[in-house]
Order: sequence, then structure tokens, then C-alpha cells
Amino acid sequence: MPKAYSEDLCEKVMTAIELDGMPITEASELFNVARSSIYRWKQRKQETGSLKAKKSKGATGIIKDWDKFEKFVEANRDKTQEEMAKLWSESISARTISRALKKIGFTRKKRPMAIENGMKKRGRNLSRLGEKLEQPI
Repeated sequence: MPKAYSEDLCEKVMTAIELDGMPITEASELFNVARSSIYRWKQRKQETGSLKAKKSKGATGIIKDWDKFEKFVEANRDKTQEEMAKLWSESISARTISRALKKIGFTRKKRPMAIENGMKKRGRNLSRLGEKLEQPI
């Protein structure tokens, strides 16, 4: 979800429209804001009396108990995100599982260095070189 416009910008635009009588189309071009956003701000101001943006729920709105989720992940670490989504107690998408895993810092990507790859130097494989030296001439 894109980041919300600053409350300061919303106030400037609404002041130009309400007090100065600027048309919405002109304000849209002047402040480089979509007309649909200005209509939304106008409606929000009528309904709530404020121009503050609504907070996004994201994964935090669906998963309430993060300790329970961490234990669930530890118990099901061999499962795919789709399988975890099916096993979770509430209805949840695989993408939400992905965001939640990122939030708790869980990753499957490990970078173990293979010994043979670590011994390569300038295009030569030193482990094979050692095998050749041990063979009788």
C-alpha cells in the first residue's frame, strides 16, 4: 500500500479549495495530487472532521498473538507458506504469512558455504589439485 500524503499537504489543498475558491481540477494540477484523492479528503473531512489518514492494518491486524505465531512457525518450519496459511487457525493468505514471517525476522534462505566453493582461487579448484599431488607419479 502506498504511503499516505502528509496531513500538511492535505490541509493546504483543502484551504485552497474551501477558502480561496480554487476549483478541484486546478488544485489537483497545482499541488500535483489526483482529483480522486481530493474528493476522498473532502469526504473524510465531512465524516470525521479531520484530514488524518486511516491506518493500515497489514499483517498486524490479522495476526494478534505474535508469540503464538512464532511457536506455530517453529513447529511448521518445513511447510510452505501456502501450507502454513491452511494450517493457521484463522482464514489467512499465503502473502500475509510471508509478511508476518518477514516481520518476525524468519527466513529460509541460509548461505552455507560449500568447502569446495570456498577453496577456489583464480579459476583453479584447490581441492582437486591436492588429489592430483597425492597420486604417485
